[in-house]
Amino acid sequence: MDYFLLLLFHIFAAILFVGTVFFEVLMLEGIRKHVPRDAMRTIEAAIGQRARRIMPFAILALYAAGIGMAWRYRTVLAQPFDSTLGTLLGLKILLALSVLAHFVYAVSMGATGRLRSRQSRMIHLSVFAHVVVIVFLAKAMFYLN
Repeated sequence: MDYFLLLLFHIFAAILFVGTVFFEVLMLEGIRKHVPRDAMRTIEAAIGQRARRIMPFAILALYAAGIGMAWRYRTVLAQPFDSTLGTLLGLKILLALSVLAHFVYAVSMGATGRLRSRQSRMIHLSVFAHVVVIVFLAKAMFYLN
């Protein structure tokens, strides 16, 4: 597939995924104390249901396009510490794999009914921190190179 198309798929999927994470962490957590508990549970359930329908496709597109794009840099990734680009791209890939592990863990815990509110909140905060660094690295890779 053409690199430009991979880039477009990757950026739109990233906007969807990262935007959802930002919304959940920055917006939902900010209104929690202003909304009655029962209403907040209803809101979270509705958002969670919608996210469970959309996020698997966004993640699939994000990671598939990311793998396709990384293939172009396979020689750089073979020796990641030989260049700034390789180091930052390698770190970005490691963080992306960690985000994927968080997602798989949350989905599996949720599917078995073992995902608690506090766990979910901690996962969201961790993924939020990961994606902030990933976005920084995505821009820094070419600027600092």
